[in-house]
Amino acid sequence: MDYSKMKPESLMMSYGYKPSLSEGAIKCPIFQTSTFVFKNAQEGKNFFEVAYGLREKGQNEELGLIYSRLNNPDLEILENRLCLWDKAEDCAVFESGMSAISTAMMEIMKPGDLLLYSRPVYGGTDHFINHFLKKLNITAIGFLATDSKEAIIEKIEASGLADRLTMIHIETPANPTNALIDIEMCADIKKKYTTSEKEVILSVDNTYMGPIWQHPLKHGADLVLYSATKYIGGHSDVIAGACLGSKELMGRIKGLRTFLGNMAGPWTGWLLMRSLETLKVRMEQQAINAKHVAEYLQNHPKVEKVYYLGFIEQNANAREIEIFKKQYTSAGAMIAFDIKGGEKEAFSFLDSLQLIKLAVSLGGTESLAEHPQTMTHADVPTEDKNAMHISEKLVRISVGVEHYTDLIADIEQALK
Repeated sequence: MDYSKMKPESLMMSYGYKPSLSEGAIKCPIFQTSTFVFKNAQEGKNFFEVAYGLREKGQNEELGLIYSRLNNPDLEILENRLCLWDKAEDCAVFESGMSAISTAMMEIMKPGDLLLYSRPVYGGTDHFINHFLKKLNITAIGFLATDSKEAIIEKIEASGLADRLTMIHIETPANPTNALIDIEMCADIKKKYTTSEKEVILSVDNTYMGPIWQHPLKHGADLVLYSATKYIGGHSDVIAGACLGSKELMGRIKGLRTFLGNMAGPWTGWLLMRSLETLKVRMEQQAINAKHVAEYLQNHPKVEKVYYLGFIEQNANAREIEIFKKQYTSAGAMIAFDIKGGEKEAFSFLDSLQLIKLAVSLGGTESLAEHPQTMTHADVPTEDKNAMHISEKLVRISVGVEHYTDLIADIEQALK
């Protein structure tokens, strides 16, 4: 049977795993071990030569297991399966989404470089860019979804560091407002500033869409990043991150991961493999539920505005509609909305929810609600939050797999 012609959801239960190597176990066991035994000293030497890049792997040579900081069956099989969704050459899994983002940025950039990034981004990413990277003398320039390509280029040129642009990092749809960034536009900017001596790297945080609803590599991205805690993990019981891209780039990022020691462990890898088996059916149900919830919110007298991609053709301009049709296969399951009033009314709503839980994070089987201004984006300067519509009246909901009628009933009683 030709597995290359199968859909990813058909391969999530078996790809990359041979039951015969694990006593016939139908599921990959948890390889809870720190180190692996070599058959002989020469084999150990061979494995280390390849692992540390001292020589290229032979044509028919199998990569061997050495030490779980370098490789582990649970991690390797998981990474192989994640590659299927985004059609990536290689993948690295981390102990958190932030460790994936921070490791990628530290590997790509060096002191004196310039980073261009979209705003808003996840609060942790914003803090890392504007606080930690500053310590490394890396300058960051932010742009909004409403900025044109020409306006963004003007910002780069005005910085006086155009020749030092090394990385572009975007999050689309943006957290928490669902603002859309054109990946292909960013790829054009990347090409403009790439030279024979230095390639500008474009990374996309695809957490909001998961591996199902958007595939950034096909639109010109070099790296795709995930908080695998969210849709990939999907059960709010594991913290993890992932980075995908070319063999060359992932070789560099995996190298730094080895020495930072922030790779995911076997238990995390096993949990994520379990979750991948139901990823598509979970996300499809969440998208169906979100559509019903958003339609209810849009017609409620106590709601001013709903930020939901399913309404883009009604509320957005031609540019946003074009981006949506080009990049996305679904409106997703993330909704934000402005409640009439301010923080008092938003808190009253959140405190009154019963089925939907008041907690940060997203993409899990249970529905969650939070207040971005004072929670996930608390560290973002007030003037920046105002520019990005992260106001005191904004509420964010991650829609789960519960029955949508029950979710709407809970929202209805909370709004009352």
